[in-house]
Amino acid sequence: MRILFVTQGYAPAVGGTELYMRRVAEELVRRHSDDVTVFTTDGYNVEGFADPRAPRMAIGETSISGVKVRRFGVARRLSRLLRWPQSIAFRLRLPLNDWLRTAYQGPIVTGLALAIREAPADVVCASSFPLLHMYTALHAAHTAGRPCALHGSVHPEDRWGYDRAMLRRALRVGEAYLANTDYEARWAVQNGARADRVHVVTPGVDAEAVAGVSSAEARQRLGLGAGPVVGFVGQFGGHKGLDTLLEAMPVVWAERPDSQLLLAGARTRFWRESGNAMAARLAHLPGRVVVCPDFEEAEKPLLYNAMELLASPSGYESFGITFLEAWAAGKPVIACRRGAVPDVVTEGEDGLLVEYHNPADLARAILLLLNSQDLARKMGETGQRKVRANYSWARAAEAYRLALAHAASGMSEVR
Repeated sequence: MRILFVTQGYAPAVGGTELYMRRVAEELVRRHSDDVTVFTTDGYNVEGFADPRAPRMAIGETSISGVKVRRFGVARRLSRLLRWPQSIAFRLRLPLNDWLRTAYQGPIVTGLALAIREAPADVVCASSFPLLHMYTALHAAHTAGRPCALHGSVHPEDRWGYDRAMLRRALRVGEAYLANTDYEARWAVQNGARADRVHVVTPGVDAEAVAGVSSAEARQRLGLGAGPVVGFVGQFGGHKGLDTLLEAMPVVWAERPDSQLLLAGARTRFWRESGNAMAARLAHLPGRVVVCPDFEEAEKPLLYNAMELLASPSGYESFGITFLEAWAAGKPVIACRRGAVPDVVTEGEDGLLVEYHNPADLARAILLLLNSQDLARKMGETGQRKVRANYSWARAAEAYRLALAHAASGMSEVR
């Protein structure tokens, strides 16, 4: 099958969707000998689509693990001009405010539509909402008479991002919708997608690779001491709940002064503007905070095996691949009782759920697992069994391929 992925970022860009697309694309090439092409941007993350100062990758074509990758430049200055107009239009609920929000968020990519129309693909798959390239891909694919599958990866709690009439119209006309969870599948149907075109396709994890490092080695290589480690892995962004975790830790340290905090993730504008200041407030506790910014994929086994638990108080997750990675290492997780997360984390069995933006609730959960080693170990083992039974990249790619084949076969119903 000839597959064209259109996505906001691709390796070495960071993020859950970026990892998901890369691993699925590589598995389709390796296991199914599919002809896979990726059209993507020159951005490292989505916040750079409206920031002319953001770092960028080289524009052009390359090949990564058998996947043909073409990067397009983003018109960042044009998006930036819409910052205030879109905000005012959204607050006043003016007509077409959803289009203004989408254009501001970007990516505005000159030449992308033409390239999609000319690409020799059997099916186009675009990810992820609510970004502008989703609509470009859908319109261009249909103009060329090709089916388009939409991989949303949504977190609808963000009304600014997902309460958009144009998004609901796209759901109605796409040949397939790929949802990360049952929660997202229900949302897609409620917002216009046909139930028979919605497929739940969960991501995977390299379970054996993550589990392949001892705790002692991981701690030594990361410069951690002997005390228990609370871990955070994810982009250093406000929506990931990093601020909540930093507010919760003094409560944890008051009861467990031997505990340590490990922060690992990609630096964002949020981190540059406020994260360093928050971490500085904790600097009077020497040796208790270890920061691993912009870590490499190969370092993940060190991160997860060094920690006692993963604390991920994010309010906007379409799935949470970090949960799978923590479970693969046999670690329990703490996440928020919000959006799709309760579909992934089984509360009381493989992790704990807390209220979003509630440092006290988060601190109580952390202390419960730090003070109850048997409970933490049992939850970690349960998560590890779940991962090994249900979540592999081979299985994810197979389900993805079936959904794309369904989209291709359903094209005649739409045209």
